[in-house]
Amino acid sequence: MTPTENFITHLIELRDRLLRIVTGFIVVFIAFFPFANKIYSLLAAPLLSKLPAGGQMIATAVTTPFFIPMKVAMMAAFIVSLPHSMYQVWAFVAPGLYAHEKKFMIPMIIASCSLFILGMAFAYFLVFPVVFGFIVSTAPVGVAVMTDIGNYLDFVLTLFFAFGLAFQVPIAVVMTVRFGWLSVAQLKEVRGYVIVGVFIIGAIFTPPDIISQFMLAVPMWLLYELGILVAMLTKKNTDASILPPAQH
Repeated sequence: MTPTENFITHLIELRDRLLRIVTGFIVVFIAFFPFANKIYSLLAAPLLSKLPAGGQMIATAVTTPFFIPMKVAMMAAFIVSLPHSMYQVWAFVAPGLYAHEKKFMIPMIIASCSLFILGMAFAYFLVFPVVFGFIVSTAPVGVAVMTDIGNYLDFVLTLFFAFGLAFQVPIAVVMTVRFGWLSVAQLKEVRGYVIVGVFIIGAIFTPPDIISQFMLAVPMWLLYELGILVAMLTKKNTDASILPPAQH
């Protein structure tokens, strides 16, 4: 097979994989669409539970009551179809990897998806009640807290994304050591800078209260320490069983 033919073959396979990813997402979205309002109600529950009796959310645009629940259904479809999407990506790149690279990457991909979802769950079940309770409790007397559903969605998506990425810290640490960018000893040396950095990140991505800042910063720090521990164990296992790369 000539280089041109090989390139075209890879392009065709890439197209097929992308089509499968899109198809999987669309199928899940179609299944979720009839329940879009219920899914939004579930997403809005942490705020609604903190509002005073009779409190509610509002829609300030004509099309918002339709499009916002649809966006929530799309977000849910993306999360549910994520394992299928990651498998398609893996199936495309796996033939070009050595055996030891495949052995390393498979658990990393699974752990990355799991940690992202875990970060979102942490935000929903633990952070949202604290944040919304703080926001409602600090409202001036006579001010009714009635958040627009579009603004609410933007806010929770920002926190979901922030906590999902924050929970990727162990993956980043392990990859850094694995590819030789930094050693475990160097990661331990910069621990103090990391602690300061995670609190700065917590201050940027959370509302201006110290509790929610700690709820993002402390898990990031603990996950950093977990990443160092996993990197040490992984490095020991790799050093103990160094094998020559498998031939393609």
